[in-house]
Amino acid sequence: MSMAMSSIFTITLLAWFINIPWTSSANQEAKVFMVLMEDEPVVMMSSLRGSEDIAMYKRRMTQEHDVFLQSVLEEGSYVKLYSYTHLLNGFAIHAKGEEVIDVLRRAGRVRFVQEDVKMEKHTTHTPDFLGISSGAWPALGGSTAAGEGVVIGLVDTGINPFHPSFATQTSTGPGRPVFTQGSKFKGTCAAGERFSASACNGKIVGAQYFARAAVAAGEFNTTRDYASPFDADGHGSHTASTAAGNHHIPVIANNFNYGYASGMAPGARIAAYKALYSFGGYMSDVVAAVDQAVEDGVDVLSLSIGPGKVPSGPCAFLNILELELLFATKAGVVVVQAVGNGGPSSSSILSFSPWITSVAASITDRKYNNSLTLGNGQRLLGTGLAPPTFGGVYFPVAAAADVCRKNFTTGLMESCQNADPFIRALARGKLIICMYTFDFESEAASISNVAATAQKIGAAGFILTMDPDIGSEQIKGSTVTLQVPGIILNNMESSTALWEYYNSNTIRSRSGDALFFRARARILDGRRATYAGRAPVVASYSSRGPDVNNAILEAADVLKPNIMAPGSSIWAAWSPNSEGDVYTKGQSFALLSGTSMATPHIAGIAALIKQKHRHWSPAAITSAMMTTADVLDHSGAPILAQHKNRLAPATPFDFGAGSVDPSRAIDPGLVFDAYFKNYLQFLCAVPGVDDMSIRRAVGVGCPAKRKEWCSDLNAASVTVSNLVGSRKVKRRVTNVADADEKYTVTMREPAGVKVRVTPEAFKISVNASRFIRLHLEATQRTNAYTFGEMVLRGSKNHVVRVPIAVFVSSSIGRS
Repeated sequence: MSMAMSSIFTITLLAWFINIPWTSSANQEAKVFMVLMEDEPVVMMSSLRGSEDIAMYKRRMTQEHDVFLQSVLEEGSYVKLYSYTHLLNGFAIHAKGEEVIDVLRRAGRVRFVQEDVKMEKHTTHTPDFLGISSGAWPALGGSTAAGEGVVIGLVDTGINPFHPSFATQTSTGPGRPVFTQGSKFKGTCAAGERFSASACNGKIVGAQYFARAAVAAGEFNTTRDYASPFDADGHGSHTASTAAGNHHIPVIANNFNYGYASGMAPGARIAAYKALYSFGGYMSDVVAAVDQAVEDGVDVLSLSIGPGKVPSGPCAFLNILELELLFATKAGVVVVQAVGNGGPSSSSILSFSPWITSVAASITDRKYNNSLTLGNGQRLLGTGLAPPTFGGVYFPVAAAADVCRKNFTTGLMESCQNADPFIRALARGKLIICMYTFDFESEAASISNVAATAQKIGAAGFILTMDPDIGSEQIKGSTVTLQVPGIILNNMESSTALWEYYNSNTIRSRSGDALFFRARARILDGRRATYAGRAPVVASYSSRGPDVNNAILEAADVLKPNIMAPGSSIWAAWSPNSEGDVYTKGQSFALLSGTSMATPHIAGIAALIKQKHRHWSPAAITSAMMTTADVLDHSGAPILAQHKNRLAPATPFDFGAGSVDPSRAIDPGLVFDAYFKNYLQFLCAVPGVDDMSIRRAVGVGCPAKRKEWCSDLNAASVTVSNLVGSRKVKRRVTNVADADEKYTVTMREPAGVKVRVTPEAFKISVNASRFIRLHLEATQRTNAYTFGEMVLRGSKNHVVRVPIAVFVSSSIGRS
């Protein structure tokens, strides 16, 4: 900084301090508040064209902030610190006295007022949780270059092109472009409502929509669903930004900054194929979308979608979508699909075929907890992504039924779904106790309705308790972000404790009407994450194996799921006008859970592997993720899985090969490769499927040289669904490292099975392949699956882990 500039800076700073109208002691009482206004900031203004328009709009917002403050506050009662114009429309002021804040809260056009707080370094966490930011990204040129040159196609609900997660990034360093049109990808941008041709901006390189089946079925509504690639739901934007969203984007929901978001492959490009809508979609539209995506030249295809049940017919692998995905794999596209949300029931898999990478969902160590402090000092734990009650004050507590008119049903009053029953003079300024009941149509939307009711009646906040008639069923919508103070007491113990305190401090008439509300409480801030506890843990909703051959649930010799990634409470991009989820309408980010959220994590990591190894097959990329996956959690203990009301050690039917480790996946040492001919041999070995069925479905018949068992497929796992006596299994490994390596093989045998492996040690040259033979012999009938693993440890520190799942039907006989 020059001397002249230093002087100007000093004078400006002195002038700012001189303008503060309080003495030193008064300064200690003053606070900084952030105020958000109604009009849209720059990032939400799709109508702005060019830097001049943006600069003019920013100047106009700043002037409006000044005029507004001058119109509602006395001169000298505040100092404006900042105008926020880009990510937020608002300002920060330094003000003394609650009367200033009260004036701002009541003023028109003010959306939200929040007291400033001390900040810590937090992100949306999954890149750090997976170790990707310190491992894979630096190895691939840094965060903004990771995934460069790779196109991820997403078949989903479209994309919101105005979101900062999808803005064009110009460079990763001096003169080096990040997003340039690749020679392989030939996709186009279908312009339409809210989606201009310029929406394909270099980050988004292709966008199309498919709705003919939906139109024919009479479900497509052009006003609601948009005849364009624009995401009117939010789900597609969420998955796209998880896979390949830009690095370090502020996550702001309900006017609160929850951290910063990054996709798994921030340098990758996105091609959106809209084939799903708020009502769902149809397979024929999805098939058309997949067809177009492969023709366009995507490298990775992410499908956070699937059928509602196992397809009818003799073989689940031969339904139209599965077959098309087989041909996508043949074309060199890595296909990643959600395994389904039917867990923890067994055989709830909805992604079936071995050519698909099927993804399970985990819970990370990030938790959003909240607490309610009662007037007697008792502290009750709960959840709720909501601001605290104002100023640390203890507010009166009132049950909803005690501040409602009596001409309404008890259920309508207690559920707080509507403001009409409330006597507002009684409810105003109190914390209202509402009850989670069977009347809640959609948990998250209903919780949002409770918050809206509290706001309408002027309540200080709400407390949602569990209904004893429902029992211990968890309230699953507790990750909805809220603008008003609120807490969900998600267990019966806390709910009971609150009611006991309330009833003992409420004075009633002989008829039972509440006369005096002496119970007091305050709600703390539930929006700040903590990072503790065992993780990852398999999420309860994540569908479980074993995989099945058909609708009568005959088990298949295929391991499903294949791999696990974070899927619970994932922050990612959203569409502000979402019609799919009412409670997220108007938001630019949403916190969602499901295997839909886990899937784009794997799609993004597959893109990182593809960036480093351009010529690897889809099977090799899947193998790299599976053989390097973690089976231990961050504490070093075996990963656990959520079941109904309990935790148990996870098995390969819960998490596949384990929790993905991106840094090791880009350098796996060995891979198990497979191609179209191998998958054809697999299909020809499926029980109950004849040659004619294969020819009709695939277009070619079975080869003369056939495999006897489906377990002969060269997968990075071994699954035998019906072991009678013994079986020989052969695998071929290929050295993809940059040096020759010696490996030793160790075996952890499944219960009831003796496994012999040859060779027990071997040396393998660069790019060479060799066979490993396993002889599985049943020693005891188990009538259940048991699990083991084969581990290959290399002299260059590569560790290749292969899960084994076996069902011993009989220990008699040989095969």
